[in-house]
Amino acid sequence: MTRMLIVGPAGSGKGTQSKRISEDLGIVAISTGDIFRVNIKEQTELGREAQRYVDAGDLVPDSVTNRMVEDRLTWADAKNGFLLDGYPRNRTQVAALDEMLSRLDVSLDVVLELTADREELILRLKKRAEIEGREDDADEAAIRRRLEIFESETAPMIAEYESRGLVRRVDGLGPMDEVNARIMEALKP
Repeated sequence: MTRMLIVGPAGSGKGTQSKRISEDLGIVAISTGDIFRVNIKEQTELGREAQRYVDAGDLVPDSVTNRMVEDRLTWADAKNGFLLDGYPRNRTQVAALDEMLSRLDVSLDVVLELTADREELILRLKKRAEIEGREDDADEAAIRRRLEIFESETAPMIAEYESRGLVRRVDGLGPMDEVNARIMEALKP
């Protein structure tokens, strides 16, 4: 049974590797983006609340995000382990996740941090913009800003988990299979 987080900057391969890890370990990959989309699509109470913020052009507040994540962690497919992608993003959310897991009487096993050289990430994201037509990855200044925000917001979060001895760092650059092999090796007890 594995309960884990995956963190890393945009372009580090989190989404791709989350799917692989989920399959390899037989646990559900839970992305906050997916949680938002499902709740909004199904017009749940939380989805309608999130939609109001999205429609207004505002960020969905932590209080709503936290409730969505906690609800998702109670689903049957998360009982035997999970991989959270995109949550928590800051120390406030770390505290909220700690409380959720305590209520569920479970704890985290590992925090997997994918690392990558900033300039390589920028090249990756620009290439992704060309291939997938992703406008959010086309502007280099915007990419640099997103990477700076990621670093400033997540550094304290990662430091918190590091103080608990949960962080395992893996180089996220290289062929997909090689990165996955490094991850699986890092996850061994």
